Amino acid sequence: MIDPNQYPTALTIAGSDSGGGAGMQADIKTMQACKTYSTVIVAGLTAQNTLGVQGAYPTDLAVIDQQFASVMADFDVRAAKTGALFDEARVLQVAKNIRHYRQKNFVVDPVMVAKGGAALLDQAGIAALKNHLLPLATLVTPNLPEAELLADMKISNRDGMVTAGQKIQALGVPNVIVKGGHGEGPIIYDYVLLENEEGFWLEGQKVETSSKHGTGDTLSAAITSFLAQGDSLREAIEKGHRYMNAIIGHPLVIGHGHGPLNHGQWSNPED
Repeated sequence: MIDPNQYPTALTIAGSDSGGGAGMQADIKTMQACKTYSTVIVAGLTAQNTLGVQGAYPTDLAVIDQQFASVMADFDVRAAKTGALFDEARVLQVAKNIRHYRQKNFVVDPVMVAKGGAALLDQAGIAALKNHLLPLATLVTPNLPEAELLADMKISNRDGMVTAGQKIQALGVPNVIVKGGHGEGPIIYDYVLLENEEGFWLEGQKVETSSKHGTGDTLSAAITSFLAQGDSLREAIEKGHRYMNAIIGHPLVIGHGHGPLNHGQWSNPED
């Protein structure tokens, strides 16, 4: 039962980025900018900066359970999302808790590879995500390389994005966004396939900048934020897309590699 007196609250289940640009740090900053309170389940720690990932340390499974118990006992969690889950055991542990707490408005950002190229989910973890986590999800938000892994196909054009979306939907997740940010050309096309609806495209101007660390985390966190506020899925997706388009052109000059987004640049969900 949603308590109307409670501030909109969401949950991020992700890894910690010591560089602050991606992972749960990006989720928390995004949710704050989108006027939603963020609770967290730390799935693992990374030693990370804008140059890459120097180390990854998954959280003990019992600690994941304890964090879920603490959050769910006190907070009115209206939407949740995942980020990096590291391996098969953590994917299965998260899936168990999502089922146990009957979490609604559940967004899976299938984080598999960091911006610098480091693997953040092993092969067994990818299989567990496909077989156990996606059927629990409301929405999955793969980029092109992730969509290729999930759909088991190469994607070379927009027709391929449509086919991949359909194949991913067939895994049991009703709604899919195939993000085209890794594609060529001046316009970025994202393909959205919703349950019982025709697919549609969202467009954005490609911005030439190295400060794109955490873009996937940020989009999925924005969508989760708006779901927590009671928006329909399509409204949440469209608002999240507008948020990304608004902040991507205002990068922060931080670090010496793939820099972070400027999450606080945008303050109005109607912009």
